[in-house]
Amino acid sequence: MNDSTEDHSRPAQPEENRRRSGRVVMRPDKARLLKPTGDATEDERLLQRLERPAFLDSDPWRALRILSEFVEGFDALAGIGPAVTVFGSARVRPGDRTYDTARTVGHLLAEAGFAVITGGGPGAMEAANRGCQEAGGLSIGCNIELPHEQSINAYVDLGIEFRYFFARKTMFVKYADAFVILPGGFGTLDELFESLTLIQTGKIRHFPVVMVGTTYWQGLIDWMREVQLKAGAIADADLSLLRLTDDPDEVVSIIRTFAREVPSEGAPTEEAEIRG
Repeated sequence: MNDSTEDHSRPAQPEENRRRSGRVVMRPDKARLLKPTGDATEDERLLQRLERPAFLDSDPWRALRILSEFVEGFDALAGIGPAVTVFGSARVRPGDRTYDTARTVGHLLAEAGFAVITGGGPGAMEAANRGCQEAGGLSIGCNIELPHEQSINAYVDLGIEFRYFFARKTMFVKYADAFVILPGGFGTLDELFESLTLIQTGKIRHFPVVMVGTTYWQGLIDWMREVQLKAGAIADADLSLLRLTDDPDEVVSIIRTFAREVPSEGAPTEEAEIRG
């Protein structure tokens, strides 16, 4: 260094002059340079009420919320064992034939050793959860956040709240050994046809889809046969994916027979998934 050059270097600051917070190390005397935090403590900054940050409504942040729903759902349901998902109308009430049938189905499934998964809401969902709980089974509800605020029914032993329909429907399919479809509206039809599509296209293994209520569902099946099948939109094998009955005992018999013939498989290893 040239002797005429003034040396502005400063001695190294002692290690104890640094403050560690998690993975961050900072000299307290330089905190004032971090605008706009100033001298506020971490608690003050955490509790300060600000306007809603714009990033909370961004797609990247939304993707994290979606991921969290899958993680929480997988964690909650991974150990439930054999289970059957039951769908049906949220609008039926105790004393209604559909409600009583759903309650009986839930009870018989629990006695047969199956957990019962529903959408967690009122109506047929409540009835199936109720029957399962009364028989000492594991009653599960995957509830959905709706504008009219559907709450989890009182007969759910294990409840999970979802914001996104597709995350919720993944739980219905992933952890079920069969689907039971009771009379219902658009939501029930959505769940019915999604399950049929996944089975038809080989995305999931072929498991029973049992429709309960001949009077309610026969017209839909006739339309499939007379319109879709004749038009070549579906094949005979696609119609065979559905079973129709009015008898709760037959519902359980169909599912138990399938379960004996095709035992539930454990989750594939990562290596097996990679090999496809």
